[in-house]
Amino acid sequence: MGKVIKIAISKNKNNQRKLGSCLFPVSNVNEIEVILGKGIIGDRYFLENNEKRKQITLIEKENIDYYNKISQTNIPAIKFRRNIVTEDIRLNDLLNKEFFVGKIKLKAHDLCRPCKPLQESLNQKNLVENFLTKGGLRCEVLSNGKISIGDIIKE
Repeated sequence: MGKVIKIAISKNKNNQRKLGSCLFPVSNVNEIEVILGKGIIGDRYFLENNEKRKQITLIEKENIDYYNKISQTNIPAIKFRRNIVTEDIRLNDLLNKEFFVGKIKLKAHDLCRPCKPLQESLNQKNLVENFLTKGGLRCEVLSNGKISIGDIIKE
């Protein structure tokens, strides 16, 4: 079973969503509250009738560690701009499945591929290529409640 080891959100300042996600600072938090069909309260992507794949994102710590090893960097997990950093679970195996993070039900709809602005903000040349299939999951929130550091992830 996997678990949540970090949680991050990026607050939407002045409703300027069009600026690009890499311009909004990301903050570590110990807990988030999620709402069915909307996403994470306080996050820049929280919306009424939100797209299924834009409600919450997850990434594996192991993939971040591997990238840091091969690129001889020490980029903190928060810099990869995903909401939840996991440990001890292969997220790609959950694609197109429903699963639980603590008591919250999610459904993985898509791989979370890195973007060129993220690569540039981290001053890396091969990030997009290395994370094309390792950048995590884009998920839909299927229940209301809270997700906390230490929560268990299971099908």
